[in-house]
Amino acid sequence: MDQTADLPLKWHLVGHLQSNKARKASARFDMVHSVHSAELADRLEQAASEAHRGLEWLIQVDLAGEPTKHGAHIPDIAPLCGQAAGFTAARLAGLMVLPPAVENPEQVRPYFRQLRELRERLISQGVAANLLRELSMGMSDDFEIAVEEGATMVRVGTAIFGDRTYV
Repeated sequence: MDQTADLPLKWHLVGHLQSNKARKASARFDMVHSVHSAELADRLEQAASEAHRGLEWLIQVDLAGEPTKHGAHIPDIAPLCGQAAGFTAARLAGLMVLPPAVENPEQVRPYFRQLRELRERLISQGVAANLLRELSMGMSDDFEIAVEEGATMVRVGTAIFGDRTYV
């Protein structure tokens, strides 16, 4: 990333972020897609504030209850939005979901729809719409469905770079 520091790029962190890595993440990324707890949100706010830089973040929502994935549970989302309303450096920008891996992309539609409906419900309950302007959902195999369901961001790394090689 240092080699591209002079380019007008915005770096997004997609993937699990541990609280103890919040300082490093806030210094290097413009957006974090995977905030799953109030503690992590607090740490990002503190780190971004101390670094005098803005940072945007998304709440990763756990809709499928998969033990291998992280995410905030539905009852925790509104309080997390309320907490974020007071932040000045790390600004909440929306919601993100990682649905279960399935063979038929149409099977993820209910998760995308649930995330959009959750955003609509939160706004109707008084959460400021500017805190929920983004819906990050959909990847290379299912982004068309995600867009149909209201995605404003899709993650298409595999479509661009190909499958990952694990060693």
